[in-house]
Amino acid sequence: MLALEVLFWLCVGLIVWTQLGYAAALAALARMLPAAASRPYERTRRSPEGGAPKQSSPASSLPTLSLIVAAHDEQEVIAEKVANALALDYPRELLQVIVTCDGCTDQTAARARQAGADLVLELERGGKIRAQDAAVAKARGAIVAFSDANALWEPDAARTLVSAFEDPRVGYACGQVRFVQAAPGAGNQEGVYWRYELAVRALESRLSSITAGNGAIYATRRQSYIVVDPIMGHDLSLPFNIVKRGQRAVYVPGARAGEKMVPSLSGEFARKRRMMSHTWPIVLRGGMLSPRGYPPGYALMILSHRLLRYGTAALHVFALAANLVLVANGAGALYIVTLGLQLALLLAAALAGPLPVRPLLIARYYVLTTASLAAGFWDWLRHGTDATWTAAEGTR
Repeated sequence: MLALEVLFWLCVGLIVWTQLGYAAALAALARMLPAAASRPYERTRRSPEGGAPKQSSPASSLPTLSLIVAAHDEQEVIAEKVANALALDYPRELLQVIVTCDGCTDQTAARARQAGADLVLELERGGKIRAQDAAVAKARGAIVAFSDANALWEPDAARTLVSAFEDPRVGYACGQVRFVQAAPGAGNQEGVYWRYELAVRALESRLSSITAGNGAIYATRRQSYIVVDPIMGHDLSLPFNIVKRGQRAVYVPGARAGEKMVPSLSGEFARKRRMMSHTWPIVLRGGMLSPRGYPPGYALMILSHRLLRYGTAALHVFALAANLVLVANGAGALYIVTLGLQLALLLAAALAGPLPVRPLLIARYYVLTTASLAAGFWDWLRHGTDATWTAAEGTR
């Protein structure tokens, strides 16, 4: 019985730590530091109406920038994306817009050229990573930035993002993507989670380096770009690998992009399941588990925010199983209460279908996205991971 109690409370403690305690610890550490320790590019920029003037790098100090958009059958949105890139507040002579078509079977390439892209590459289908590799090989910018075909950058996003590289220690910078609800009343609660995730990311950036990025808006120095396995996406593999090479990976909240959210929770589950099938190879054989090259504090961040988070599904299963056995063996009222709380979470998730109110929808989002961690692992074990990708439901 004692061993079961230890197992139960260990699992509960790790779940609480990775979901809540870690963020609280980062916030406490950040409050101990003087405000001056926060670097300018890590502060959210506001317009003059908001009270703080925007800061903009003079054109003479800006580096050359290649903005790369990897696309597969994106004819519906690619012209708007290229127009958005060309409208950025960045000197045209310093900006190169590259669209790399990964085995497109539609009019993506033609529409990208018509919209004014500087370079359009037409490749055989090999996956997003290999399409990005091919574009970097042709890029002339000192900074290479990346974006999705459906992500629209705010006018000052490029200037703000590259300002991070004024710090010679920075090798990777990720901006802020804001998810737009595709339809009023949609059941996906990704926005709630994402706001929390970005708050944690900002704290990580201030204290050390971020543990993951996003595909809508990020950049690296040309010489810092790393060619990774085609099934291992940049969002997770680049930040920790760049840190292992002695540079920082930072979050730049003032560099903003907008992107449509997957409208349904079932679609979000499918998206995260697919993402996790790419994540597990990075975790288990892509170098994330090896502490070599990590500063001590960053190693704890990887453990808390990545490894334990990805193990949450298993922790929940062990906690529930141990709790059931403890109750069956008469362990006491406390374990009846903890079992009731676990079952209440599952019941709330089940009730969110017929009764779509916010607390129940959040419970269902948590349960399904946690389940996606295990589903993605199963998919990878069963049939591996395909390097190719398709757009998520309802995001175009």
